[in-house]
Amino acid sequence: MRIGVTGASGFLGQRLVPALRTAGHDVVRIGRGADSDVRWNPSAGEIDAAGCTRIDAFVHLAGANVGQRWTPAHRRAIRDSRVHGTALIARTAAALTPRPRVLVCASAVGIYGDAGEVVLDESSPSGTDFLADVGQAWEAAADPARQAGIRTVHLRFGVVLSRRGGALSRMLPVFRLGGGGRLASGRQWMSWIAMDDAVGVVQFALEHATLAGAVNAVAPSPVTNAEFTETLARVAHRRALFPVPALALNLMFGEMAQGTLLASQRVVPRLLLAAGYAFRHATLEPALRAAVNE
Repeated sequence: MRIGVTGASGFLGQRLVPALRTAGHDVVRIGRGADSDVRWNPSAGEIDAAGCTRIDAFVHLAGANVGQRWTPAHRRAIRDSRVHGTALIARTAAALTPRPRVLVCASAVGIYGDAGEVVLDESSPSGTDFLADVGQAWEAAADPARQAGIRTVHLRFGVVLSRRGGALSRMLPVFRLGGGGRLASGRQWMSWIAMDDAVGVVQFALEHATLAGAVNAVAPSPVTNAEFTETLARVAHRRALFPVPALALNLMFGEMAQGTLLASQRVVPRLLLAAGYAFRHATLEPALRAAVNE
């Protein structure tokens, strides 16, 4: 396929683009930089639509980083970068002749809000906090593609494990120095996915016509924060001795701490498993060992 990819230079995109090319696909990088094949400016609603002709599929990954303090300006950036970018790609795809067959959009398990011990699958309701509201608007922004008959998949990613970026890259040095510990009570559930599987799930969604709508892109074995902490400490050959109180997290990160670090999402990939996706890393310790050694 000829596949247009936004966020090609980002955390997941850097791994996805070579994998797609290795699989024989032609990748069109959509971005702001001079090395992009197609230039766009989602905040202004601008894209070189002529460069998107003959694209068979879009993979939309672009969006502002959630993992920093949510000032009013950054809250707007989190929402606008996702909603405006998705809407622009969806409108562009809908207007192409011929139309692409599929649009795969990144989404996130944050759409479920803080759900405590409840096991969440794709039929579970959305939450009511900031990230849940963003998630709903993010997925709704793809409606022009859906209405044009383009198969649209929203991959609701959990924490993607890689030492080269994301949450694990910030945690690993602390744990290697012996300073790691659970966050608050550690009872909050974490839904995660190995980087190899994050890439594999995108490819699977592109190729499997039975998948549409929301699809949880997480490993089948979510863990509590305490279990994650103990496992990472074991992989780093250290002990997890220094729990971080909720008060300290709230002082350091404000609302972002409640929405991400302390939120509990026990998510399972019901639709991926039903469609036959075979996880490379279905349990946490092998996934962390692979991520640390990649």
